[in-house]
Amino acid sequence: MDNSINENIEKSEFDARDFRRKETKLDVYDWLKDLPETQQENDLVEVRFKNTRKGYYRNTAHLKLEVGDIVAVEASPGHDIGEVTLMGHLVPLQMRKHASKHDVELKRVYRKAKPNDIEKYEEAKAREHSTMIRARKIAEDLGLNMKIGDVEYQGDGNKAIFYYIADDRVDFRQLIKVLADAFKVRIEMKQIGVRQEAGRIGGIGPCGRELCCSGWMTNFVSVATSAARYQDISLNPQKLAGQCAKLKCCLNFEVDAYVEARKKIPSREIELETKDNTYFFFKADIFSRQITYSTDKSIPANLVTIDAGRAFEIIALNRRGIKPERLERDGQEREPVRKEYQDVVGQDSLTRFDNKKKKKKGGGNNNNNRNDRHNNNHNAGNNGNHNQQRRKRRFTPSNENKSNNEGSQN
Repeated sequence: MDNSINENIEKSEFDARDFRRKETKLDVYDWLKDLPETQQENDLVEVRFKNTRKGYYRNTAHLKLEVGDIVAVEASPGHDIGEVTLMGHLVPLQMRKHASKHDVELKRVYRKAKPNDIEKYEEAKAREHSTMIRARKIAEDLGLNMKIGDVEYQGDGNKAIFYYIADDRVDFRQLIKVLADAFKVRIEMKQIGVRQEAGRIGGIGPCGRELCCSGWMTNFVSVATSAARYQDISLNPQKLAGQCAKLKCCLNFEVDAYVEARKKIPSREIELETKDNTYFFFKADIFSRQITYSTDKSIPANLVTIDAGRAFEIIALNRRGIKPERLERDGQEREPVRKEYQDVVGQDSLTRFDNKKKKKKGGGNNNNNRNDRHNNNHNAGNNGNHNQQRRKRRFTPSNENKSNNEGSQN
């Protein structure tokens, strides 16, 4: 009997550890836990469930809970299984932050999860993928223009939440009846966007890191192409779109800094007049406040780089009808034109591995080249032998010299 109890306890501890590993995206750091006033009793508890869902509950039974405990909470109907992620006085602050989502009356925490509760939860979770595949087939048979992206079973298995994506309004009343008859559970439909779907699926971005929507982002803000224009990014849809086929969320991360920096340089629509030429805006280094002007509006010609302060000075002179002799300040020499860096080998290209290696054509030419190299080597060998023979004749006395030497000795 004692062995069976110990086995159940060990199994529950293992399952609880497995439960805690699943999702850490919604974790909140409790920065008030070390303060003395946080030790006061507070019955509010934050509980996190699968994926991007968490809720707030009341500990009316005054259970001794700690962060990380697996609990059974009140649901409609039945109960759900989740993990305690936050306690204390920080919970009301989090509720105030999400006030629009939690205006309803808070539900209760029933108890700490038992081994049977966790076992039912694992059985229900194991059916989620097969349920999603079958539900997609049912929606296709009904001719509904929607995509079911994920399915989440309640902890007791009596309810299933179907997350779907649709461009237009979908009448899924018939779908709910068919799904309820097929899976014998209560059905709840929730519509999500493509960004939320990418966050649920996860993946690696072109930066080499985990997707922001999957790693830490919970609130999604619309992204416009103007964010790319402010940062002077090429409007290439293949480079600007993420895995959700929408504009990347990271385009909004630095756009405010670019907008503030652009206010400190002249507008690109303003032309600078000198006595010799009219200069048009060509490019700008926003943060270093260096602007390059060209004498031609369409192509780079006679490029001159000046700082933003000098550009504002010339604009003020032009407004008063004064044209300076040149753009540079007096005593400032024009910098030589520097050749920009060129990636010759293509090592910085993100698509350098996409191009298949082309097979070399013209085998006959290769054979001719091989024959030419063979002939050159053969000629080089003959020349080497000829040179060796010349060196031998140079250091070896001839027969005539030998006979003359013999005669002189006699």
